[in-house]
Amino acid sequence: MSKPSLLRPLLYLCLLLGGILRAVAADIPPLPDLPVRAHVLIDYHSGRVIASSHGDDRMEPASITKLMSAYVIYEALRDGKIKIGDEVYISEAAWRTEGSRMFANVGSRVPLDALLMGMVIQSGNDATVALAEHVAGSEATFANLMNKTAERLGMKNSHFVNATGLPNPEHYASAHDIAILARALIHDFPEQYARYSVREYAFNNITQHNRNRLLWQDPTVDGVKTGHTSSAGFCLVSSAKREDGRMIAVVLGAKLEKERFSSSQTLLNYGFSFFESRRLYAASETLAEPRIWFGNTDKLALGLAEPLVVTFPKGRYDALKASVTVDPEIQAPVTQGEVRGKVSVTLDGNPVAEVPLVALKTVDEGGFFSRLLDYVLRFFHQLFG
Repeated sequence: MSKPSLLRPLLYLCLLLGGILRAVAADIPPLPDLPVRAHVLIDYHSGRVIASSHGDDRMEPASITKLMSAYVIYEALRDGKIKIGDEVYISEAAWRTEGSRMFANVGSRVPLDALLMGMVIQSGNDATVALAEHVAGSEATFANLMNKTAERLGMKNSHFVNATGLPNPEHYASAHDIAILARALIHDFPEQYARYSVREYAFNNITQHNRNRLLWQDPTVDGVKTGHTSSAGFCLVSSAKREDGRMIAVVLGAKLEKERFSSSQTLLNYGFSFFESRRLYAASETLAEPRIWFGNTDKLALGLAEPLVVTFPKGRYDALKASVTVDPEIQAPVTQGEVRGKVSVTLDGNPVAEVPLVALKTVDEGGFFSRLLDYVLRFFHQLFG
């Protein structure tokens, strides 16, 4: 890989802000047909679609809905609106919710953390409704929060009317939207995401197992969520991390339970077989130091707000090219995190990544005499280049 001056190989990225995966058809064979209604495979680092069939069709997501419920709950925890040690009341509405359960007793109070485990591992509808009521007062109000969150995340083909995924004509999501949601959950709440790899959980002296069989079949799989109703079929969103790469696969509408697992494994293996990910640059490392005028220092350290990993067809690493573009003239004051350029990575002239170059530290205005000197220096700099 050719690199611009001031750039050197660094560490890991959680999120790219752009990128297009390109490949020569002769080198990457097409994915075989899968026995599901819809599927999507995305690269976690860039969010780009590697394989898809009916990926934007609106379909019943069943209990995969609970990923959106979880995301809203995790946001409430992060923002201090609820606390992990809260004792959550189990209402009759929550207790009576049909479908999978963690068997929380009506009228009891259950630690919020235990309900999270019941929702994530056991897919408990009773736990999910209780949590929704705890966050928003009612499940209907909670569904409004779900839809606002979906809009914010860019989920264009999703609409939620309940927290559990029980069938409703107005309750739907697309495979691509589910992949977007899973990616956001992994990135935004890594500590909470660790729950999705737990294989079993006991509550009320009842031990239940995680329904995601891939956790036993593939040691690189660490989540995410199953779903099933008679109308939705068997569904699964899964994610696996191998070396620097992570893939997210979504399958909806398999007729047989085993087909959701075999199809998901096929998708994940396909992604890792023909694409690879490499660590390029880390956050908070100085990648450029352009001149800054009228500041208390004459250099501005620029770098990335988040680490950077790129994903590309296998064997093409040396063909990657990186470049840095910096604003032509920078004047103080500049605040830490302010965008002052970009880093671009291309493959065969096609964009793979484009991420903002930000100020790593705040630079305040300099004193009177240093600013006066800069006025003079800047005049001659503009005059003579």
